[in-house]
Amino acid sequence: MRWLTPGGAVAALLVGAAVTIGQGLRGLTLLIAFFTTASLLSSRAGRDLREAGGRTARQVAANGAVAAVAALLGWGVATAGAIAAATADTWATELGRRSRVPPRLFTTGKRVPPGTSGGVTALGTVAGTVGALALGLLDAFLMGSTIRFGLLLAVAGVAGMLADSLLGASVQARFGCPSCGVVRERPDAPCHEPLVHTRGLAWLDNDAVNLAATLLGAGAAVLLSRWT
Repeated sequence: MRWLTPGGAVAALLVGAAVTIGQGLRGLTLLIAFFTTASLLSSRAGRDLREAGGRTARQVAANGAVAAVAALLGWGVATAGAIAAATADTWATELGRRSRVPPRLFTTGKRVPPGTSGGVTALGTVAGTVGALALGLLDAFLMGSTIRFGLLLAVAGVAGMLADSLLGASVQARFGCPSCGVVRERPDAPCHEPLVHTRGLAWLDNDAVNLAATLLGAGAAVLLSRWT
């Protein structure tokens, strides 16, 4: 199974090296847990990465850059928070696709087609929360810390997931086909005619939203860690 493009593999190695240099076995274990579960869920939820060619360097960076920088700066809690947010968002997205109930837009509650950015389901939300909790408790175990610490990391991860949904529903870019009216998230997506920008910030695509979500997860983890 091809989980990464050649560029994605290079980016993953760089992120892994940075996290390992900065946080040692702790950081590497968290990163492996995120990447392995994300790739397996993507395949089993009907989006076999072999068909898409694997995750690109940009996608890897969107989920791992914040953790890599935080690790190199010696900010272990921020590193864990960023990975928890990436885990929560990925589990919510991939398992939420299996929901038999159509998603609702995070900002308005309006029903939207499956796969719409900012669309949430109960199944996806629960799955994302479980993913953040698993990552948080894993880090608490690795650190020999308390369950409370793991729970606070989980909260940070869920905060990042919710931020992703909010940004996706409100300001993430959308591009429409003048011919058939289909809406896409990227301007270079194939369709009948060149796509035109219809709403949101043109530069804020899904990868930028993921980056912002991991940054918020990292910041939330640092703030919440003061309660331990």
